[in-house]
Amino acid sequence: MSSATHSFPVRVYYEDTDMAGIVYYANYLKYIERARSAWVREMGIDQNEMREKDGVVFAVRRVEADYLSSARFDDELEVRTTTQAVTGARLVMDQQVLRGEEVLFAAQVTIVCIGEGGAPARLPEGLRRRLH
Repeated sequence: MSSATHSFPVRVYYEDTDMAGIVYYANYLKYIERARSAWVREMGIDQNEMREKDGVVFAVRRVEADYLSSARFDDELEVRTTTQAVTGARLVMDQQVLRGEEVLFAAQVTIVCIGEGGAPARLPEGLRRRLH
């Protein structure tokens, strides 16, 4: 399995913050989603082609998240994504949002594939090969 860590930069915009001037909690989920999408794209996987050719799309099955500290307007953040497990049907990864070396948010995310109508499907072989 590939244990390389993918890095994705994020800048906090005013629209990301709440009335207290800190990043609204749901935006961390958006940040890690963007990082996963960039990571998949950088691996050469075209999600539109995967949907059209293989008839499957990625879906988040489970997220376990810890909010550890607050980010604020104009912070420069980094999302680090590391693969933890790959099976025929799921991908588990750890994701952290950091400011410098301080971990602000940490999540373990389980991704599955679904076909038409939401039926479970196997992860595409090309993806599994790239991750092993």
